[in-house]
Amino acid sequence: MARFIDFQTNFSTGELDPLLRGRVDLAQYNNALAKATNVIVQPQGGIKRRPGSRYIAELPNTGSESAGNGVRLVPFEFSVDDSYMLCFVHQRMYVIKDRTVIANINGSGNSYLTISSITSSMLDGLNFTQSADTLILVHPDLAPITIVRGATDADWTATAITFNSVPQYAFSFSVSNPAAALTPSATSGNITLTASASVFSASDVGQYINVTPQGRLRIVTYTSGTAVNVVAEYPLFNTFTIAQNDWELEAGYEDVWSVSRGWPRTVTFHEGRLFFGGSKSRPSTIWASKIGLFFDFAPEENLDDDAIEATLDTNQLNTITAIVSGRDFQCFTTGGEFYVPQTGTEPITPTTFTFKAVSRNGMKPDTTVQALESGSVFIQRQGKSLNEFLFSDTQLTYVTQKISLLAGHLLKGPHRISLLRSTASDQADLLYLVNEDDGSIALFSILRSQNIVAPSELITDGEFLDVATDVVDVYTVTKRTFNSTNKYFIEVFCEQCFTDCAFTGASAGGATSLPHEGATLNVICDGVPQGDEVVSSGAVLFDRESTTSYEVGLPMTVYVQTMPAELNLQSGTRTGFKKRIAQVNAVVFETQHININDQIVPFRNFDNPLLDDPVPTFTGIKRLDGTLGYSREAAITVQQTLPLKMTLLSLECKLAVHQGT
Repeated sequence: MARFIDFQTNFSTGELDPLLRGRVDLAQYNNALAKATNVIVQPQGGIKRRPGSRYIAELPNTGSESAGNGVRLVPFEFSVDDSYMLCFVHQRMYVIKDRTVIANINGSGNSYLTISSITSSMLDGLNFTQSADTLILVHPDLAPITIVRGATDADWTATAITFNSVPQYAFSFSVSNPAAALTPSATSGNITLTASASVFSASDVGQYINVTPQGRLRIVTYTSGTAVNVVAEYPLFNTFTIAQNDWELEAGYEDVWSVSRGWPRTVTFHEGRLFFGGSKSRPSTIWASKIGLFFDFAPEENLDDDAIEATLDTNQLNTITAIVSGRDFQCFTTGGEFYVPQTGTEPITPTTFTFKAVSRNGMKPDTTVQALESGSVFIQRQGKSLNEFLFSDTQLTYVTQKISLLAGHLLKGPHRISLLRSTASDQADLLYLVNEDDGSIALFSILRSQNIVAPSELITDGEFLDVATDVVDVYTVTKRTFNSTNKYFIEVFCEQCFTDCAFTGASAGGATSLPHEGATLNVICDGVPQGDEVVSSGAVLFDRESTTSYEVGLPMTVYVQTMPAELNLQSGTRTGFKKRIAQVNAVVFETQHININDQIVPFRNFDNPLLDDPVPTFTGIKRLDGTLGYSREAAITVQQTLPLKMTLLSLECKLAVHQGT
């Protein structure tokens, strides 16, 4: 019976796809986990119990306003000191600041702002951007809206944008040659045209006049049947009278955005312009405003600061799903990824705005793009992979690569995505993807400078519906069922909480006004777990009164399983051999409780203070002996059955390997 030492120094690969079980040749295999549930992989290589979630508010669950019909979280940063999380349901907007819902919005007595134009059917496809103190919301069925905070946290307005000019498009094109000669007052700029007969009408505003041999004029004002004002998009040669046969009237042009034609699908700011991408009628077109004039979109003289219009004309349909202001202007479509090349520090102009294709992966509609330190991250069109779009200094172009290659099984219909940026050296960027299929969250801990992409799975008693980040706070909307009734909650991940949908307080003998009717809750008093309690009539009683603090909330399942131990010996591997884990040494940091292979690891000694004091945190090595049973897998499981701190840095195990079959 030979014995060997297997030492897993870190878990920086995160949870590995089961399809890679046989790839013991991969370097990542030795740092991977078979399961990583409700833990976060740290950039140093350890794993930490994820934060619990604190209850913020309950959303409507009946009528058309029910969050079950649709809900959307949108972050809004008003200033360095004031940031908000906006929560939209059918025709309502809730405002959360510092983990508290703002009450009495605009003096209405309501904790929400009524926005009748935003319905539940629009929330999935809602797209947004922000400039200074103004948030812009767009949707193909919604006239673009600005949301502005007023003088106080409770002062908010939502207003449809009034455009200075809207691009035109000939949805029903026709050409005619009216029977009249034209006399122009100038050759360029604003021109008055006088006709020799009454040939114009008010409906001609927005239409075009083409002149032979040169000149293209857009009608901007109707004066009479014989006089109109025009703008020269291409100037005339001279002011001579234009004979009847030397000009023609192009008709059929109308506003490209309207109730009948639809509205922009995506929006962003880039280099002093407001960009819109795609619409219901023109899904593959980009429009950019004039420089500094964010609501003026009609191209005029093709100068460098003029408005821009460009269409993605390729050999396939490219419905625009996202536009991003990054190193360059980036455009994501259902058919592929594109960017607008720029030379050096030269800005984008109407004459230089051209698309260059990068890849043909396509992006999933109604999802958003997140910007990492290295590039942009998006969900592939079928929702089967998480892709990164980044610039390659060696190839001098953008490339797309799959960063979820080793953990594709965690993507189960991802439809909401949010990024919590690293704020300390012991943190990585945390990318949250909410899965529509089962309500879980696929969490990717990312530190690209160290090639760390470590996924884990977050689950809760219920379903995650949405996730968004307000600077350093990660908010979620959850669906939970109590006594056969669905309820919807706004919650925030909180480092001080060890349970989900948690309520906290100070000195008390119980907790009241709880929404978890009929559910069994964990109870923590003064940092010490008490017996679980069942909520009855919205209340629970504690085993003993709390002196300084209490927390009650839904239990959280923490489960970690290593990959099966694989020994590469000179005589070969031992994949099919029976093995027994004879000893486990766990290196932990500030940990209070842990179970290894279903055995409780002791953390409290009899020389500690009173037993009703909190369990002291331990940093060091915990040894577990006497694990029984042979198996061909020989994996270590780590669990937590109490709501306490846990950070696991590494695992060492002594393996007894059977020499037979």
